[in-house]
Amino acid sequence: MQAVYDHIVNVLTTKFEVDAERIRPEVSLIDLELDSLAVVELYVTLQEDFAVHLDEEEGPAALPLKDFAKDVDDQISAAGASPAAGDPK
Repeated sequence: MQAVYDHIVNVLTTKFEVDAERIRPEVSLIDLELDSLAVVELYVTLQEDFAVHLDEEEGPAALPLKDFAKDVDDQISAAGASPAAGDPK
């Protein structure tokens, strides 16, 4: 799960220009001021990077990042993929 969390942090800082100092395991995407379009874009990015389908309907924006990363990791495991399966950008 750490690899997934680290990748999410990387995407947030590079693609969404979130200040790395604001990102902590207990903060949510809402806390980081990502709007609904940015959350969908984050999901699409993670789906492409990890080659899995993620359900945007489950409301990840309010989850702490550590729980969001665990959910993504669980989806990767359920798909039989590896967190390193994608080509994190």
